[in-house]
Amino acid sequence: MSILIYANTANGKIHKSALEAVAYGSKIAKDMGTNTTAIVVGACDDADTLGEFGATKVLHANDTKFNSFDPSVYAKLVTAAVEAEGADIIIFSHDYTGKSIAPRVSARLDAGLVSGAVDYPNTNNGFTIRKAVFSGKAFANISITTDKKVISLLPNSVDKSPVGGSASVETFNPEVGASTVMVKEVVKESTDLPLTEAEKVVSAGRGLKGPENWEMVEDLAKALGAATACSRPVSDMDWRPHHEHVGQTGVAIRPNLYIAIGISGAIQHLAGVNQSKTIVVINNDPEAPFFKSANYGIVGDAFEVVPKLLEAAKAFNAANH
Repeated sequence: MSILIYANTANGKIHKSALEAVAYGSKIAKDMGTNTTAIVVGACDDADTLGEFGATKVLHANDTKFNSFDPSVYAKLVTAAVEAEGADIIIFSHDYTGKSIAPRVSARLDAGLVSGAVDYPNTNNGFTIRKAVFSGKAFANISITTDKKVISLLPNSVDKSPVGGSASVETFNPEVGASTVMVKEVVKESTDLPLTEAEKVVSAGRGLKGPENWEMVEDLAKALGAATACSRPVSDMDWRPHHEHVGQTGVAIRPNLYIAIGISGAIQHLAGVNQSKTIVVINNDPEAPFFKSANYGIVGDAFEVVPKLLEAAKAFNAANH
């Protein structure tokens, strides 16, 4: 019995979400008295750092047949790793990759699957996982009764602090058959901080009146070390790129801090951000729906409030450096 974690990479480096997934899996392994193995696919020069977060072994699949992301091939690869390690619990990050692979692995292993887990399993009476439901308005506790169990972890749900330790890295390139997917082009987001990995996000909506006013949003985000985001109408009007759109039909995020500037807070937008740890709303309409979900609210003109916040953030940074 062991635990296997699929560890995402980007640009040859371990993803932040992978560190969280490995820390999550190692905590479960410690509680169950077993070991933790991570699997990394593609070029990666820091796979051994997963040992600091609890992995005791890393399987590195770096054959050219894994260069193109084909969920079916990757699912076969993970299944082969499960068999090689005798794993009973398989963990993914609940992101694009995890959403693509986890169901396929679940079907191949005839294993129960809980997607979007937000807490550690409760093993007092069986094996129960908590996840958010109804667009984050409630939680469901789901029991997995199969021998093998598949979990995808919602980002920013658990602590990912290093626990110390080291991991051996082994080459792992099993035969999984030819890929049926051909990648003709990869267009990457031009951002240093992806929304799904950001712990702080500054977002704005139509209240900014036009794309020419976005500089103050970007300046505030830079001062806070945050990513920038927007509401759907803003991306639909091409004020901002579509990859910045957060909400039910955009990117769902779970940052520690979400600042919404000039966004009314329609249910579709709230569904994508309501799992944020702290929500700050800035709006000149005191009846804006978003205030009902905010931890902190400022009723005022964004063009007066945001520059003051920016000035305070810069002063704080100067005093602490």
